[in-house]
Amino acid sequence: MRHKTTRLLTTLVATSLVLLLSAPVALAGIDHGGVSGEGTYGETTDRVVTNFGFAVIAFFPLLIFVLSMLQWKLDKRRDARKAAVKARAKNGEWKGGW
Repeated sequence: MRHKTTRLLTTLVATSLVLLLSAPVALAGIDHGGVSGEGTYGETTDRVVTNFGFAVIAFFPLLIFVLSMLQWKLDKRRDARKAAVKARAKNGEWKGGW
């Protein structure tokens, strides 16, 4: 039963995501004051496309850097926690019971 619920939830999330991402495409065809076929940004020129491409190129290295720093910080915390457990195990005060 749990697998069916997970599968249903995954399908609902994927369907919602597809519908949300396709909404701007559907709205682009609506006539806004005599300008048909234009998206919400406005007229698409070569400069707009080039700048968007540069933004995409800059985004991925930045994303990799941020996620790497997050992973480094989490690894550092994990190593500190492991060292603290090891130090407590060596300390005689923490051995035994009451």
